[in-house]
Amino acid sequence: MDAPRRLAPEASVPLVVDLDDALLRSNLLYESVLALLKRAPLLLFLLPWWRSGGRARLLYEIAQRVELDTSTMPLNLPLLDHLRAQRTAGRRLVMVSTSHRKYADQIATQLGLFDEVIASETTSGGEKLAALRARFPRGFDYAGSGERNVASLSPPEPSFGRERATVGDYLRALRVHQWLKNLLVLVPLITALQFTDTAALANLVIAFVAFSLCASSVYVLNDLVDLGDDRQHPRKCERPFACGALSIAQGFGLVGVLLAASIAVALLLPWAFLAVLAGYYALTLAYSFGLKRAEILDILALALLYTIRIVAGGAAAGITLSFWLLAFSMFLFLSLALAKRCAELSVMRERGQERAPGRAYRVHDLPLLHALGAGAGYIAVLVLALYLTSGAVQRAYTVPGLLWVFCPMLLYWITRTWLMTHRGEMHDDPVVFAARDRGSQVLAVLGAAVIWFAV
Repeated sequence: MDAPRRLAPEASVPLVVDLDDALLRSNLLYESVLALLKRAPLLLFLLPWWRSGGRARLLYEIAQRVELDTSTMPLNLPLLDHLRAQRTAGRRLVMVSTSHRKYADQIATQLGLFDEVIASETTSGGEKLAALRARFPRGFDYAGSGERNVASLSPPEPSFGRERATVGDYLRALRVHQWLKNLLVLVPLITALQFTDTAALANLVIAFVAFSLCASSVYVLNDLVDLGDDRQHPRKCERPFACGALSIAQGFGLVGVLLAASIAVALLLPWAFLAVLAGYYALTLAYSFGLKRAEILDILALALLYTIRIVAGGAAAGITLSFWLLAFSMFLFLSLALAKRCAELSVMRERGQERAPGRAYRVHDLPLLHALGAGAGYIAVLVLALYLTSGAVQRAYTVPGLLWVFCPMLLYWITRTWLMTHRGEMHDDPVVFAARDRGSQVLAVLGAAVIWFAV
C-alpha cells in the first residue's frame, strides 16, 4: 500500500507503534549518549568514528558500554492506555525502534503488550516506514514519532502526540528560583559600603545577569546528565527533562543558547570577571561529571561554587576582597552544602533506601554529616566575631559595636537551619529554604537595618 492506513478496528491489521518520541517520551539514542557522557566523557570523541561505520555500528558500540534503566523512563500514558485497550480487543501490536534492540527489548518485556519488536537500527525516518511497508505488505496502522504521525489515528480516537512545552516547563528547567544565589555578587559592594557607587552597582547588575544565564546553562546540562538518577528521586522525577515535558534535544539547544548569551553579557565587564565565570563553569562541569559522586570533594565543590559568586562580584566591581569575607563565606557555604546532602539522605531514609542515587554517601552517614555541618556553621560565626574586632571594622562604621548583633542572629539561623535538617524538613536546596522561610526573611530585614544604623 502507498501509506499507512488509519486505525481500523480489524484485529487482522497490526498496529505498529514507534518507541522513540512516541510511546516513550524520550529518545533512546539520546538517552544512551547521555549515559555514555556520564560514565566516560572522553568516549564522546569516538562517536564520529563509530558513526562513520554506519548507524548500526554507532548503536552497537554505545550499547556495549551503557546500561539504561528503562523502567523509570517517561511513557506516553494516553497512548499506553490505548494500546492496552487494543491488546484486550485482540489487536496485534508491533513495536518499532531505530535504537538498539537491547533497549527496545527491555521496554517491550516490561510492558508485556507487544507481539513483535522490530529494531531497525540501520534505518530512520522515511526509510523506516518503507521497511515497515515491506514487512507488512497487506497494510498496517501506524502511531509514530512526531505529532502528525501519532495524530493520524482517526476520530473519535484521541491524539497521542507530545504536549507542547509551556513557558513554565522552560522556567523550571532554567531553575529561575535558583538565581537568588547569584545575588551573592552584590556582597562585595555591601561589605565595602560602596552603596553610592553607581558604576560598580551597574556592573554588578550585569554580572548577576551573566551569572544567572551561565548557571541555568549548567542546571540544564546537569539535569540531562542526571536523568536516570532524577527519575528515582521522589521530587526530582518531576523535573522537565526527567518527566519528558522537555526533550533531550531541546535541552542541548538550551545549554548552547544560555552559555552563548552569558558570554555575550560577560564581555561588557572587565576580563577578570570573565575569567572567574570561566572558572565557575569549569568547576561545575567537573562537579557534574565526577565530583558530585565523590564524598567530601562534592561538598567542598558546592561550597566553592557559592564563594566564587562573591569573587565574581569583586572582579566585576573592581573591589578587593578581604581574607575575613572569603573565610566566612567558605565555612558558611560548607555548612549549607552539608545541609543539602543531609536533606537528600533524609528523603532516602524515609523511603527505606540506603543511599541517594548518584551520591557516595549512605544513610548511616547522617549523624556525622550533621555534626560536620553544624560545626562549619558555628566556625563561620566565630570568623565573623573575629572580624568584628578588626581595625577595618572600627574605621568603616560609625557605630561598630552594633554589628555584634549579627553574631546571635547568625547563631540562631544556623542552629534553626540544622534543626530543620535534623527533622527532615529542609528543602533540597537550603538557599530555596531560606528564601521561603519567614524566620530567615525577618532576619534578613533586621540585618539590613543593623548595617544601616551602624554606618
